[in-house]
Amino acid sequence: MRKVLIANRGEIAVRIIRACHDLGLQTVAVYSQADAEALHVLHADEAICIGEPSSQKSYLKTANILSACEITGADAIHPGYGFLSENANFASICESCGVTFIGPSAATIALLGDKAQAKATAKNVKCPVIPGSEGVVEDINIALKEAKRIGFPVFIKASAGGGGKGIRIAYDPEEFVRQFSAARAEAEASFNNPDVYLERMVVNPRHIEVQIMGDKHGNYVHLGERDCTIQRRRQKLIEEAPSPILTEALRKKIGECAVNIARAAGYYSVGTVEFLLDEEKQFYFMEVNTRIQVEHTVTEELTGIDLVREQIKIAMGEKLKVKQKDITFNGHVIQCRINAEDPARNFAPSPGNLEYYIPPGGPHVRVDSACYSGYRIPPNYDSMIAKLIVRGKDREEAIAVTKRALKEFHIGGVHSTIPFHLYMLEDPKFLNSDYFINYIDQLLAEGCTFHENKG
Repeated sequence: MRKVLIANRGEIAVRIIRACHDLGLQTVAVYSQADAEALHVLHADEAICIGEPSSQKSYLKTANILSACEITGADAIHPGYGFLSENANFASICESCGVTFIGPSAATIALLGDKAQAKATAKNVKCPVIPGSEGVVEDINIALKEAKRIGFPVFIKASAGGGGKGIRIAYDPEEFVRQFSAARAEAEASFNNPDVYLERMVVNPRHIEVQIMGDKHGNYVHLGERDCTIQRRRQKLIEEAPSPILTEALRKKIGECAVNIARAAGYYSVGTVEFLLDEEKQFYFMEVNTRIQVEHTVTEELTGIDLVREQIKIAMGEKLKVKQKDITFNGHVIQCRINAEDPARNFAPSPGNLEYYIPPGGPHVRVDSACYSGYRIPPNYDSMIAKLIVRGKDREEAIAVTKRALKEFHIGGVHSTIPFHLYMLEDPKFLNSDYFINYIDQLLAEGCTFHENKG
């Protein structure tokens, strides 16, 4: 591997470019017309425009990305997260063209991208799974019988879904009949695949995910868990590690399950196995994300391991240098996603020009961003301004330093989610770890506007 094309944008593209340069690799940035002045374009050794502002005509345009590879002589592609990162067909095309896809094999992406097959894989290695249908259900009458057997409330999930999308809930048989057809139509429209499966809804869960790494030589490790329970509409807002509610015994058990699933799937690269934890602290497999995650930074700060660098080295065929016994966890880490949204107006998007942008600093404060003063946040993509990652010796210190760092952020010209984060870091339920995955949605339903709590 000599030259890596980054098929992405924003902070993750900048992050990958840095890892490549640390390894002595040349980099190629691709960009849409809307991103001509983006930071990843400035940081890369080469940059090439691949289309119009729309993702469909640029970052999702396989032919344009592969043409950029040919023009620049790039021999590897890092897909980042989102866009084509979990597209098995794209990974397969890369393989057939002799371009190294920095991620797992196309076959593994296809296996784990099919939620029903992923669940079967977890079940085969005796990992607890949420009660549900045995694979895809197509007939409404059979589906209704299955729903009654599983027990309401029931999730109807798109088999090709992910990221909290393609999910409907039915609380009784009548609602199930209405939602089933709608769920199939939505899955067809969103994922070009109408297949759905059923799962019992776990009431008041926590979202726990485990970071794993596997190489092409059969070596696997996990790097602990992240608690990603603070979400709005199933989109993560705050992540932390270690989880404040896991015991050491449970941490070991859930980590072993994650590694067993990866091994059974023939997984190589970095990846994340996601679980739900119920009120009795019983965990259930949910899905596998076959890519680097937005919140990989939390694990990097907790373990001191550069995950993006390891991902690239695995793609180059290198063996993992660390064994499970070598991995240690240092302190407590919290990540806040700073988005260009207005939490006082139900998180309405707030794209526009950054009149000024001054990030925080100090010991154990990390900011991953692709923004700068004068940069225009385009309306075409996600609204992330920055990720603030803070480490403390324990959770209490991490919260205190995070509050200080948030107040040091100075962002002008657009609204941001900083008031939300400051509110949450003084919220009694957050401080006591007494919350579940729907907590923010409940606060919004009650009329909370997340102005900073001054008291």
